[in-house]
Amino acid sequence: MTLYLGHFFYNLFGGDMTVYIDGLLFLNFYLDFLLLLTVVIILKRNVKIFRVILGAFIGSLTILVLFFKIGSLELFFIKIYLSFLMCIVCFGYKNLKSFLANIGLFYLVSIILGGFLYFINNSFGLVHEGMVFFNNGFSLNIFVLLILSPLILFIYIKQMKFFKVKVSYFYKVNLYIGKKVLNLNGYLDSGNVLTYKNRFVILTNIDNNFRNKKIYVPYIVIGGSGLLECIRVRKVEVIGLGVFENVYLGFSKDFKVGGADLLLNGLMKGEE
Repeated sequence: MTLYLGHFFYNLFGGDMTVYIDGLLFLNFYLDFLLLLTVVIILKRNVKIFRVILGAFIGSLTILVLFFKIGSLELFFIKIYLSFLMCIVCFGYKNLKSFLANIGLFYLVSIILGGFLYFINNSFGLVHEGMVFFNNGFSLNIFVLLILSPLILFIYIKQMKFFKVKVSYFYKVNLYIGKKVLNLNGYLDSGNVLTYKNRFVILTNIDNNFRNKKIYVPYIVIGGSGLLECIRVRKVEVIGLGVFENVYLGFSKDFKVGGADLLLNGLMKGEE
């Protein structure tokens, strides 16, 4: 996050380029603390707040290297080294896989936060005449930065949790109908517990172009009842969940789950 600090402070102090080292340290510490805390929440790491503070403090020291005359390559490696160190101090080192997950998400969240701030800054700070863009003198100041940063990360955490739960219900499915094998995307619906003759009933929104014998399965829902057109499927292979034989495949255009061709039976989860 140090790439934007000089520009923010330049506007904050009226453009006189007076640098306050304690202010730079605080801002860098504040941002690194938010980034590490975001990683802790998303990956559900059991880390004491003291370790997060200590890791953020080490990360804030990266701002000090800007006051030394060193090349861009050396500066890059110093920042990489300190980012590794701050993650080890914050999360410890258990194994390579865990460490890579920590440092990888830390960089990802850093890029997302920096990208959002850069986008917001340019959205208000750039004006154009035709295809020519120029700066109108506006830039985010320190107070806006302090408020926006945790808000952006909070929204990101909420979205990550939502998509994580949503994605966990999606499965790749191989559907064996006679000699045909269909590779489809399935969604495990806990609300679908329909069975017929002690066999699972799953739903699809694809057209029934199969020559298999049609079977009409009665169903009852909150909005009413009816008969569901089905065919018998020889085998359903749900990757990560199991293989199910003699399943009924019902055809319905009523369900809409983004990216899913099949609505799997919620009872399949208990057959693992």
